Amino acid sequence: MTPINSAVEILVSSSNTIFILLGAIMVFAMHAGFAFLEVGTVRNKNQVNALVKIMTDFGVSAVVYFFVGYQVAYGVSFFASAETLAQNNGYELVKFFFLMTFAAAIPAIISGGVAERAKFYPMLISSAMIVGLVYPFFEGIIWNGNYGFQAWLENQFGYGFHDFAGSVVVHGVGGWIALAAIMLLGSRNGRMRGGKLMAFAPSNIPFLALGAWILCIGWFGFNVMSAQTLDGISGLVAVNTLMAMVGGILSAMVFGKKDPGFIHNGPLAGLVAVCAGSDVMHPIGALFTGVIAGFLFTWLFVVIQQKMTKVDDVLGVWPLHGICGAWGGIAAGIFGSQAFGGLGGVSLASQVIGTMAGIAVALIGGFIVYGVMKAVMGIRLSEEDEFNGADLSIHKINSMNKD
Repeated sequence: MTPINSAVEILVSSSNTIFILLGAIMVFAMHAGFAFLEVGTVRNKNQVNALVKIMTDFGVSAVVYFFVGYQVAYGVSFFASAETLAQNNGYELVKFFFLMTFAAAIPAIISGGVAERAKFYPMLISSAMIVGLVYPFFEGIIWNGNYGFQAWLENQFGYGFHDFAGSVVVHGVGGWIALAAIMLLGSRNGRMRGGKLMAFAPSNIPFLALGAWILCIGWFGFNVMSAQTLDGISGLVAVNTLMAMVGGILSAMVFGKKDPGFIHNGPLAGLVAVCAGSDVMHPIGALFTGVIAGFLFTWLFVVIQQKMTKVDDVLGVWPLHGICGAWGGIAAGIFGSQAFGGLGGVSLASQVIGTMAGIAVALIGGFIVYGVMKAVMGIRLSEEDEFNGADLSIHKINSMNKD
């Protein structure tokens, strides 16, 4: 190899490493968004618990995914010398960091759904099992071709399941696992009064809005950096991300009747939905994807709050991540097709089947993990602890502590 070729190879390797590292940092920052979105939505007596859960879930997720989950998904082990791991400027290590931030988003999603009445350690152990086994099982099927599912779809329908940045793999799986946990936990005390469902207002709209803004900004790392190398970067992904986000905002504004909670979750609905097809859609298709996602979230969240007695989803993570994630998987097969101005290379049949597979894995895995934990340790706070709030009951301090 000539010195010039060697220098070019080093430049490419180091550039790809810094590229994916920046993506990892941006997605890592999104966890602050998850935290403040939850802090601003839950009641004051549960705000400290929201912050602690997101932080500790991230720590557990990183360790479990490093030792177990990443190997389940990609067959890669880090039990090698540092010299081996540092090859190619440590690109493989930084790739793990990037994908670990995706994995850690699963417990962060679930946290918002089970807020205000869940025990601490049983839910933390459940997060470890989900990040170590359930999530990487489906991640490996879709993003690493494990078990021949993608090959079968390609043989049957021409193309495999396309999920560029995780509408289904990350958000859909997280949202449907959350639904299982929510149903096993039951509704918060006081939600049913006089035979009618009562909604608890968000405790802090500025914190909720801050969380939404952090997530919106970080999402450009989530989507654009999913290319994982510089030569795969595409401005189309960035603009599609933008258009879906604003579509969600405008849709939530209209269908949510200017409610600030809906307006700040609307962009997140659009962003969840566009992940799968952000690399193949036309920007106008991405806009429609976001508009429909914004409507789906606002409509279903109202239904949950007013009619679904067994689904007490505090932040609306099932409609936001579960339903909008599923819509995103299907939307990639519609708006990603050349008939709707997309780049093509997608099959609607594969998108529907892949989406249903993700839902099935999430529900089965969620009910098994949380069902076992409920039977063995219990997953819900006592009635007294729930009344006092998770902050005092679990952490012995509240967010407005005074001397």
